[in-house]
Amino acid sequence: VPWGYVAALQSDPTEKKPFYHLYPGSDTLTFGMLGCDLHCAYCQNWDTSQALRDADSGRLPSQVTPEKLVQLALEHKAKCVASSYNEPLITSEWAVAIFKLAKQAGLKCMYVSNGNATREVLEYIRPYTDGYKIDLKTMNDRNYRKLGMPLKGVLDSIQMVHEMGFWQEIVTLIVPGFNSSEDELCEAARFIKSVSPDIPWHVTAFHQDYKMRDPENTGVDLLIRAAEIGYEEGLHFVYAGNMPGHVGRYENTYCPNCQQLLIERYGYVILEYNITPQGTCPACQSPIPGIWPKSKDEVRVLKKQDIWFRMPRSVR
Repeated sequence: VPWGYVAALQSDPTEKKPFYHLYPGSDTLTFGMLGCDLHCAYCQNWDTSQALRDADSGRLPSQVTPEKLVQLALEHKAKCVASSYNEPLITSEWAVAIFKLAKQAGLKCMYVSNGNATREVLEYIRPYTDGYKIDLKTMNDRNYRKLGMPLKGVLDSIQMVHEMGFWQEIVTLIVPGFNSSEDELCEAARFIKSVSPDIPWHVTAFHQDYKMRDPENTGVDLLIRAAEIGYEEGLHFVYAGNMPGHVGRYENTYCPNCQQLLIERYGYVILEYNITPQGTCPACQSPIPGIWPKSKDEVRVLKKQDIWFRMPRSVR
């Protein structure tokens, strides 16, 4: 079992994971190890995730203890701890050792995962894990198998994660020509709605990386259209990511009942926060699904020019 090291470690905005309905405006101490069970040609963390199969990848790991990681989280005033940068499911024993201590220290704990899970591993991590982000990469089984798993595996995981009570958010990286057709985006949105219309769906912009250099980078119009499709298919919370200031209302959170603006964002910056301490809309009192702070005073409300203060920071 991989243990006692990190290959990547930094303090990230929680919105970078991305979690938009879990402690908005907070920081998350994020650690990663080496390896992944998938081999996506466009992986943006390929230097850690592909280290066991690609000679050009890899980082020198640093030895560390769970106690030290929790100490670093507290020193950097993080409210959350996340396992990311590689596939956390393959190093779950290590994550749980950290999360046990993090929970004792009052921190929220999250997985940032490809979703190739079994019920056994989800039951193992559930007592210590609050949030679970899953990549829904495509609705085409043939394309999914090219990445290393069948489509059914991730669809089953999304269903299980929801049923087991994790707070779940789903991300689809929109890759032109790979998963960007309206039919496929509609199918993805319909599936998510069939599990729960309250699951936030993040549609994010692809940029050329690693071995995938052929498609053009995702344009603003395509990203906005993907977000529109999510709402048209009945989802309550759809976000267009990676293009701060260019996607209009699709950075923000609105009450699905009365359309009151609840959270205004600019990239990772919270510009306005209106959710009540009870987790409800201030206008119509509808409950807003998520894991919210107990007081609005806990949320850092900043200005657009503060975006540089919300960038990831290295941790040592």
